[in-house]
Amino acid sequence: MTRRILMRASGQARPGQLAGLGRALAKSGARLLDINQSVTFGIVSLEALVALDHEADLEGALGATGAELGLDVQAIQIGAEEYHRWSVQASRPRLIMTLLAPRLPAGILAEVGGLTAAHGLTVELMHRLSGREPLDGEAPAQGSCVECWLRGDEVDVEALREKALALGAAHGVDIALQEDSIWRTHRRLVCFDMDSTLIQAEVIDELARRHGVYDEVAEVTERAMRGELDFQQSFRERMAKLKGLDESVLADIADELPLMDGVERLMRHLKRLGYRTAILSGGFTYFARYLQQRLGFDEIHANELVIENGKVTGEVREPIVDADRKAELLHEIARREGFSMEQTIAVGDGANDLKMLAAAGLGIAFRAKPLVRSQARQSISTLGLDAVLYLIGYRQADLDGGDREAEAPHV
Repeated sequence: MTRRILMRASGQARPGQLAGLGRALAKSGARLLDINQSVTFGIVSLEALVALDHEADLEGALGATGAELGLDVQAIQIGAEEYHRWSVQASRPRLIMTLLAPRLPAGILAEVGGLTAAHGLTVELMHRLSGREPLDGEAPAQGSCVECWLRGDEVDVEALREKALALGAAHGVDIALQEDSIWRTHRRLVCFDMDSTLIQAEVIDELARRHGVYDEVAEVTERAMRGELDFQQSFRERMAKLKGLDESVLADIADELPLMDGVERLMRHLKRLGYRTAILSGGFTYFARYLQQRLGFDEIHANELVIENGKVTGEVREPIVDADRKAELLHEIARREGFSMEQTIAVGDGANDLKMLAAAGLGIAFRAKPLVRSQARQSISTLGLDAVLYLIGYRQADLDGGDREAEAPHV
């Protein structure tokens, strides 16, 4: 009769422990069913589920081997019913919950534990993606991030996401929830909105200020927000108020554009890792082209200002890049490059980004208004734009080499 035994070993980590335990298991003729090992602050924790098809004193052999290796070893019999429950659990889809903040408060663990338990979810694994906190007590440069792997019975993911969003808002923590799949770590295309996403400004507002028509443009924007105008109507009205603006103002604004926190680091890593990147913006190609040259985007799609005799005419060339056009462009680029939609990422902050975010495999609302955050599947509000790397699943340790290269002086 087959016996199934769970071996648990823990103690001060040192080389050779896995080899010693492995020899004891092999000598007993055990078959390996599952294994997991981790080391935290020098303490090793190893669990292995094995099967024995014959009688053997595996428990005694493991105890003796553990004593030699400086490990406390337990051997726990696993019954057939318990093994069946484990097998069923392991076959269920996995959810990935990511916690992000400048610093993670310890109390969030209890809150997350209660939330997941209420939805019948077991936390399979928790691990840190961010780097170590500096000894001087300063917050980590790229913030704090912990990733949790969850499994359970059929879960109402939307209800869980809604509660996680409210919980995170109460504690100043971003809580992102993704369904795990082969695509999660195999994204290939990343598309960004520009204004208030890649840059800390709304360019049309800056143009209006320079032209002395800011209040008039703001009034049109307010009418659009009240639903009196659609995007294309409001865009044309606002553009008309810029008629006569001198072209030199565009260059001045471009030179002063404040980049969003983390965008340079994010773009450096995306390029290094081989992602294709694009700007899909309801703003203007003049400024998107400036960012392309500065940050290395592969392509840009935005609205083309019409300029004649050095002056803005107040017109824009068709087609206008609105919410529908952004989603269409995302599909078009993915199809042209041979990527599935599951391999795409979209990042934006406004209501006109929601269709693009919904179409992407990973749609992220960045520092967005509450309405946009509530409708997007993922959101980041507490960290810089480079926190997108955490949602893709990269550890800070994976990226350290590229960061050191960027910081090294060029000679």
